[in-house]
Amino acid sequence: MNNSSKQAVSITADNLDFPVWDADSHLYESEEAFLRHLPKKFAKDFQFIDINGRKKLAIAGVITDYIPNPDFAVVAAPGAHEKWYRGQNHDGLSMRELSGKPLAPPELWRTGKGKLAELDQQGIHASMVFPTLASVVEARLGHKPESIAALFSSLNSWVEDEWGFARSERLYPVAMINLSDVDLAVKELDLALLRGARVVGIRPAPVPGPLGGRSPGDREFDPFWARVNDAGIFVCLHASDSGYDDMSRRWEGGGKEWIPFEPTPFKACLDALGRAISDTLSALICHGVFERFPNVRVASVENGAHWLPALLKRLEMVYGQMPNSFKEHPVAQFHKHVFVVPFYEDNIRELAELTPVERILFGSDFPHPEGLAHPLDYVREFAVLPKSDVKKVMSENLQGLLQGARN
Repeated sequence: MNNSSKQAVSITADNLDFPVWDADSHLYESEEAFLRHLPKKFAKDFQFIDINGRKKLAIAGVITDYIPNPDFAVVAAPGAHEKWYRGQNHDGLSMRELSGKPLAPPELWRTGKGKLAELDQQGIHASMVFPTLASVVEARLGHKPESIAALFSSLNSWVEDEWGFARSERLYPVAMINLSDVDLAVKELDLALLRGARVVGIRPAPVPGPLGGRSPGDREFDPFWARVNDAGIFVCLHASDSGYDDMSRRWEGGGKEWIPFEPTPFKACLDALGRAISDTLSALICHGVFERFPNVRVASVENGAHWLPALLKRLEMVYGQMPNSFKEHPVAQFHKHVFVVPFYEDNIRELAELTPVERILFGSDFPHPEGLAHPLDYVREFAVLPKSDVKKVMSENLQGLLQGARN
């Protein structure tokens, strides 16, 4: 399947001889990101309010604690949660305790100009850039698809104002799209293409609607996938609040929203992140998106890869049970159409045996606390692969996706 069985060579951040392309970095939005271009009729659905001297976010009139500092006046340091995600939190500290003293995000994390300077400092050539606050929207406004579309449209317009969608051919912000109203989704996709976007993002979750959720692979959304297919752009499924915390509340009770930095052992065992991406990819495959639109490619970002062995095994079993439901083996569809960004704690050697190395991407998650303090430290994780494969993972694969996306 790939060259992972070859002898790995010694490779470090200091001896890389190729440009690094990062599939997962983030910006910290200003309040204006969602408000500058938001029509007034939606203003009450997304409000920054002051509570005892702290900014909080109210969505549809309900205060959310999903992101405790929605103005990002202070944030946790990059890499602060590494011990947690490596399972090395031997002192039993909470995520808040591991975060340490919060810091004010510098310009490097707020602006396109700053981000370019930061990439130069880090030794990274290019990066996809995701918003941070956008993940709060859809789970809380599923009953208001027009509001979601308006908020994402405002965000994308702000990104165009402040960043551009292919800045210096090094920064590639992801245009966010919600599928609830497919006509509005196609309209936003067309606008993103006009702006030069190379990648768009949708939430890995059922698409909300008045009669409940439905699969993003439902034929209802074919106009969106057809446009993606024809444009040559690709779609990111970035970790979000996908609504899966509902399952933990069935067992443990608790509040009405997911607070990502307040886990419990049972919530960790439920693995809402892995379930959401596994179910979403299953839906795209089983509901025929890749068979109807063979040029569509999707990338799983900030979901890790721990869920992959079970998903591939399940797809193999389902094909054995219902082969006539597929025009092409579902595992082959996965290998052809799906790119995966692993976490640093994932087993990279195993991943390279499960899926072609041409479908693995490097993503740092910088400057979020879940990532590493220094993005190129990821080289240590990928060094179990031959150097030629490391070059594919950390450079060629994403470069091919982004530079191959043309409208």
